Amino acid sequence: MINISQRLARIASFVPVGVRVADIGSDHAYLPIYLVQRGIAVQAIAGEVNEGPFLGAERNVRSHGLKESISVRHGNGLAVLTAGEVDAITVSGMGGGTIREILANGIDKLEGVARLILSPQGDGDSLRRWLIEHGWQIVDEDMLEEDDKIYEIVVAERGEMVLADPLALEFGPLLLQRKHPLILARAEYELSKITLALKGLENARGESGQARRDALQQRRKQLEEVQAHVRS
Repeated sequence: MINISQRLARIASFVPVGVRVADIGSDHAYLPIYLVQRGIAVQAIAGEVNEGPFLGAERNVRSHGLKESISVRHGNGLAVLTAGEVDAITVSGMGGGTIREILANGIDKLEGVARLILSPQGDGDSLRRWLIEHGWQIVDEDMLEEDDKIYEIVVAERGEMVLADPLALEFGPLLLQRKHPLILARAEYELSKITLALKGLENARGESGQARRDALQQRRKQLEEVQAHVRS
């Protein structure tokens, strides 16, 4: 049995049993191998655009004797799929904006896909906004810390959802509702950047400098309110 990181194992926990799954940006196909070995996925596709990891994925799948169950494909984003080929898609290890572009550029390949399990590294608000605007609802979320980095997971299924609050888009509506403790660390990091920015504006004069200070102070107030909510 293959061993995978805590982050990938957490992503795997949101993959329904018995599905055909595609892991986009699969690196060395660790997640598909894990899913097939444990009987979670009946078939898997490992898509990878970079040649080195693609070749590594081929070797790993072959060495684990899973060539019949896992198809390793060289290509960009959802271009490795045909419509209706999989039930679930996982995408991780890249920014939320990049994941959004992958989904948007391959939107026709999402036909028949019932669940998306996405782990954006930053820019989660734009990804959530795209999902909601394109007929997906957020059904689950999670956060974890590994190697001094905070990762979030967004799970979406077909459906309607209204989410206008920018803080809910940024931090995750379900994560805020559940008062996930790692939100405190994320907010603290953002607050530290605001403190530095305000210090840099101490000598700034004129309306533009004051407008920037006002915006930063308003942002600080919002983040402090988020922290107060989580602590309550």
